[in-house]
Amino acid sequence: MSWFESFVLGLVQGLTEFLPISSSAHLRLTAAFAGWHDPGAAFTAITQIGTETAVLIYFRKDIARILSAWFRSLTDRAMRSDHDAQMGWLVIVGSIPIGVLGLTLKDQIEGPFRDLRLIATTLIVMGIVLGVADRLAARDETGGKHRVVKERKTLKDLGVKDGLIYGFCQAMALIPGVSRSGATISGGLLMGYTRESAARYSFLLAIPAVLASGAYELKDVGEGHVSWGPTIFATLVAFFVGYAVIAWFMKFITTKSFMPFVIYRILLGILIFALVWSGALSPHAGESAG
Repeated sequence: MSWFESFVLGLVQGLTEFLPISSSAHLRLTAAFAGWHDPGAAFTAITQIGTETAVLIYFRKDIARILSAWFRSLTDRAMRSDHDAQMGWLVIVGSIPIGVLGLTLKDQIEGPFRDLRLIATTLIVMGIVLGVADRLAARDETGGKHRVVKERKTLKDLGVKDGLIYGFCQAMALIPGVSRSGATISGGLLMGYTRESAARYSFLLAIPAVLASGAYELKDVGEGHVSWGPTIFATLVAFFVGYAVIAWFMKFITTKSFMPFVIYRILLGILIFALVWSGALSPHAGESAG
């Protein structure tokens, strides 16, 4: 992997990680369209450490408060009813599905799941799911003809059941094209949470999963065409770009619809299918060389 490739892929990772359009799919597609080797699941997981570091800094006050309350709850029973302490436990509970499935499906994640036809399918299907969830949220928030505004849930209403559902939604993102934020935000909206609450828990829930995945994949750096230097460079690029994107996105979702992302996902999925069916793009482009 050249330094230019690592810069472009780090830029793509930073731009797409927090948007509901799938960063892993865009890394795979960028390499395929450019005629580069598939960067692989290990490169993707490690560069996500960069964007997740941006989450740690952006939500540093929330995270510090949650960690403090959670640690105190280990020895102080009274603290176990504290919302922040409960959030700490719910992040742990919600991380179980992706941890178990990530290890179980490791070979599929690094192989069959990277087929461009599957990516195109997940882009379209999850785009439709996000669109439906977005419309339901908008209907509750604005009311409408013969309808009253319906109050949606916040993170104070989050319990173990909903935390696990969020966790299974996050686990779906093991398939490139699903999108970690897209799946968890869609799940949150369908369960009746506000856009801001769904996004906030989505980002907090991703922290242990992404950091653990990145650390686990460190052993594979240096194998094949991906070396340490370009990987670290891409991770740094992803961090700086990702921080800017998360700040913008958290403001965006408070007043805007997810429909632009829905339309983008569906059109991109259709384009991939058209290119594959026409023979202009191989569904396994770059894999054999990786």
